[in-house]
Formats: sequence, C-alpha cells, structure tokens
Amino acid sequence: MTMARNTPQEDLARTGRMVAVIIAVTMLLWLGAQWLGGRLGLDPSYAFLFDLAAMAAFFWSLVVLAQLWQRQKRGGK
Repeated sequence: MTMARNTPQEDLARTGRMVAVIIAVTMLLWLGAQWLGGRLGLDPSYAFLFDLAAMAAFFWSLVVLAQLWQRQKRGGK
C-alpha cells in the first residue's frame, strides 16, 4: 500500500492548524490552571509555573509560525 504524498499547500495548512490548536489548548489550560489555583488556594509560585509553561508554548508557536511564513514566502518548499 502506498501513501499519497501531500502537496506543499496541504503541509502548510496542516502545520497552521496544528499551531492554532496548540495556541487554543494552551490558552484554555492556562485559564483553567489559573482558576483552579485560585480555587484551591495554591501558592502563587504555581501560578508563575503555569505562566512559564504557557509562555513556552506560545514561544514555540511563534517560532513555528515564523517558519511557516518563510516557507509560504518561498512557495511551500
């Protein structure tokens, strides 16, 4: 069984969708962690830990989006 190769446009679209999902899930998890931490009365250092984890995910998304933009400018190669 042979697998069909994706076109460059399909690869760009899949990467863009993946980044969008990562951003949305990160935001929801971060909001949930902030809310839960407040409800449980967790130490504020945990809030900073959640913030750093969210910032790492957002930074990763920014890097991947920059790479995606460069690939799109080159024509998807």
